[in-house]
Amino acid sequence: MKKILVLTLILLLILIISAVILIAQSKESNLSYYTHTKAICNKTNYCQDYSVSCDEEKILMITPITGAVVQFPEAWKDPRNETEKELC
Repeated sequence: MKKILVLTLILLLILIISAVILIAQSKESNLSYYTHTKAICNKTNYCQDYSVSCDEEKILMITPITGAVVQFPEAWKDPRNETEKELC
């Protein structure tokens, strides 16, 4: 009876340690994935907000946000620098 109890406890301990390791690895692997919003403007100063999903510097998906648009005057200049305009 003691042998069965000891084996059960050892297997339970191995299972818990394995679960902790797997959870820690899955959290680390998802750190490079993120989603944010970004306004994208064309040459006529028509800007629309998009939801941008990235994995590190790779664009995974760009989705327009309905109704999040603005038309700026012809003389308007985008105040963001080139780095701020990058999507990922």
